[in-house]
Amino acid sequence: MQRLVIKVGSAVLTQNNQIHKERMLNLVKLIVRLRTKYQVVLVTSGAVAAGYSALKLDKRKQIGKKALAAAGQPILMSSYKRKFDIFDIDTAQILLTEDDFDSRRRTKMFQEIIDAHLENDIVPIVNENDITSTPEQVFGDNDQLSANVAHATGAPLLVILSDIDGYYDKNPTLYEDAKILKVVTHLSNAQLSQEVSANNAFATGGIVTKLKAAHFLMQREREMFLCSGFDLEAASSFLLEGRHTLGTLFTTHAKIV
Repeated sequence: MQRLVIKVGSAVLTQNNQIHKERMLNLVKLIVRLRTKYQVVLVTSGAVAAGYSALKLDKRKQIGKKALAAAGQPILMSSYKRKFDIFDIDTAQILLTEDDFDSRRRTKMFQEIIDAHLENDIVPIVNENDITSTPEQVFGDNDQLSANVAHATGAPLLVILSDIDGYYDKNPTLYEDAKILKVVTHLSNAQLSQEVSANNAFATGGIVTKLKAAHFLMQREREMFLCSGFDLEAASSFLLEGRHTLGTLFTTHAKIV
């Protein structure tokens, strides 16, 4: 069974500093369906935003962000557990930093842990360890983390569920005639060096971090699919039916769409 990594961002998962229960349930329902075809690893954001519901601290300050993540991570995981319990599916929490991918021993260890979970029908839920890590040890956004997880676990495809429908030829908020690029086979240095700007106060990425994640995978002959996390029809059609309706596929292999 092929492996698949799904990454969901804070902008999708939270609203008004709370876990958006309906969107999380819809995501879990999609994963339940995907598990008939794939071994699914979930990379999730949302801990810092969830933590803000428990204490009001400034996330722009390092200690504030760590404290929010510490308070929010159990809220996030318990929310996932309640949703997966509906379908009698067990979950596991895995917290990683950039250092886990730089050490051969540590990388092998978390690879074996994820293998054990998947072999025992458990959904591994991965997040960045914001709490004990130093600034030098973190990716800073879960787009980069999810790309590294996909590569390290042997998943040929990463799906990023975002607050945008895909990658456009120009900024859709500024240009009405902006069009989604359904397939991207090359990313230029200019595209990869744009200024990072997130739409959500608790998001740390933006389109550039997603392009960098795609570039990382394309260099390693893997693919990335970027689509909406608000309406999961594009993801469902692409992954379960092989129909590319919306969203952008980043691949080194040219495809007719």
